[in-house]
Amino acid sequence: MELRFDMQYEDAYREVYEMVKPRYKLFTAGPVACFPEVLAIMSVQMFSHRSAEAKAVHVDTLERLKKFLEADSGEIILFPSSGTGFMESAVRNAVPRGGKVLVTIIGAFGKRFADVVEANGRKAVIFEKEPGQAVKPEELDEALRKNPDVHAVTITYNETSTGVLNPLPELAKVVHEHDKLLFVDAVSAMGGADIKFDEWGIDLVFASSQKAFGVPPGLAVAAVSERVFEIAEKMPERGWYFDLPLYRKFNEKKKGTPSTPPLPQIFGLNVVLRIIEKMGGKEAWLDMYRKRSEIIREGVKEMGLGILAEPGYESPTITAVVVPEGMKGIDVYNAMRERGFELAKGYGSVAEKTFRIGNMGYMTFDDIREMLDNLREVIEKLKA
Repeated sequence: MELRFDMQYEDAYREVYEMVKPRYKLFTAGPVACFPEVLAIMSVQMFSHRSAEAKAVHVDTLERLKKFLEADSGEIILFPSSGTGFMESAVRNAVPRGGKVLVTIIGAFGKRFADVVEANGRKAVIFEKEPGQAVKPEELDEALRKNPDVHAVTITYNETSTGVLNPLPELAKVVHEHDKLLFVDAVSAMGGADIKFDEWGIDLVFASSQKAFGVPPGLAVAAVSERVFEIAEKMPERGWYFDLPLYRKFNEKKKGTPSTPPLPQIFGLNVVLRIIEKMGGKEAWLDMYRKRSEIIREGVKEMGLGILAEPGYESPTITAVVVPEGMKGIDVYNAMRERGFELAKGYGSVAEKTFRIGNMGYMTFDDIREMLDNLREVIEKLKA
């Protein structure tokens, strides 16, 4: 039976609503606009996370994610955190204190992984490319030959700050040839770029709910290999909140998570995974993302703007646009905001000369074309 609740304190609701009510069409780096169906399921009244109903949704979500990530050999883990929680978890669970990790950096979030490695008492061995460039297989092979004593390699699949998609299948093959653990930051890739966990031999790949899946923030998801669990079981001081074996034990007992999970986000993710199926499955969903990003890139190129990502390595979920000489990315961002469009500011070392256009979450092709029409007028005005 549908329950109804009267708002006794509607004025309190209205006061906050005036602060947060939708004002912009979102083309952000995340959080992103959510499907109406997601917002609807997230509004249901809460109940115990230890109830049979919550456990059923949890298990069903794990099964759907396993299929989506093609991870028959992997364990799906849900964390009540942002994706960064899995950076810390990977390091603490699978790399011994003082051990080395080869951190590949193609932008700001690769640097974050290095910071997490160091903050947890491990050594980050840095391999860094210029913003806009991807890591090539032969470069990674050379870096591993020079550093044969590293325990693991980190790869940012899709660098949110630069709009670059790394060639993950080829890079994973190199890591496998050197017999190292592979940790993949897929925060702005999962749900927008293909992931074949088993076929590519990934050890841990993680993401956040607020990116390509189009769910509000607060939930992190990952697929984890058996090899990681074997190492983690013997790892001292791996912590508690992000203890991977502990989460697997709760999965096996169909008990949910060790601590209270963000139930609304899990419900929302479950709905998105069902929407993907109803849209024609994984390939149709990913094709939608490819088409969105192509329209955006073609549109900005027609305006005479540059794309930061090197050709052939462009992200399917976010585009870093290079502004002309004499123009600042923040000026474009602010002008578009005045027109009702929230893009994303430039980030990291390329903040001043870029702005970013995300195409994640709930939007239509007409929304994209409307945004591009307004962007064209803004650029012409700023050039004048």
